[in-house]
Amino acid sequence: MKFLVLLVVLVVAYCVMRRRDPPAPTIRPTPPLPHQPMARCAVCDMHVPASEAIVRADAAYCCADHLRQATTGR
Repeated sequence: MKFLVLLVVLVVAYCVMRRRDPPAPTIRPTPPLPHQPMARCAVCDMHVPASEAIVRADAAYCCADHLRQATTGR
């Protein structure tokens, strides 16, 4: 009889605890980013978004170091 009372108490406690826990938030997938035109670096051939590329004399560069490298000839 004591075992049955203990079992009922545990089941009730479990049900009460489940109600208090908020449901897990649903994770929504992020929408894909719009396509951007890409530019190829004249030094390393890496493609970077055209909005981030450094363009000088009809050539695009991925960073200032590659621009400097191309202009100094190293």
